[in-house]
Amino acid sequence: MAAPPEICISGAFRIRADGTWLHDGRAIARAELVRLFASVLRREASGRYFLVTPAEKVPVTVDDAPFVAVAMEAAGEGAGSEIRLDTNIGDRVILGAGHPLILRGTADSPRPYVALGDGLEALVARSVYYELAARAQPGPSGEPGVWSGGVFFPLAPGREETLS
Repeated sequence: MAAPPEICISGAFRIRADGTWLHDGRAIARAELVRLFASVLRREASGRYFLVTPAEKVPVTVDDAPFVAVAMEAAGEGAGSEIRLDTNIGDRVILGAGHPLILRGTADSPRPYVALGDGLEALVARSVYYELAARAQPGPSGEPGVWSGGVFFPLAPGREETLS
């Protein structure tokens, strides 16, 4: 069995809250390169992020979430609806049990995220959150929220937990 990669500090990687990837303080302009780096991004149990290859492990500073959900499509109504979210790196997920909506923040400043798997999340852009709010309907307990993938997600801000 191969030894785990060693931590390499050959350059400073950072992902800003708006989803912009930086290397040594400069934006990485090539979308293909960002997607390549995103494909090897890992989050450890400690919450730290790394780019991990078989040869090296490079730390990454993440200001908020490493990705941003920038677009939404919805199909169907009520409990049978599906909401698809597209990220800034071209990934698509369907909001549901495998990719739940997570709300943090306060009533005045909600911070919605979608879980992408492996501890990675995408911040839901404000415009997408407004689209979700426009689809809101009363849930099983009367609170406003959205259905997707057979799961009801309350849109009650200020709850620091996965809402499902």
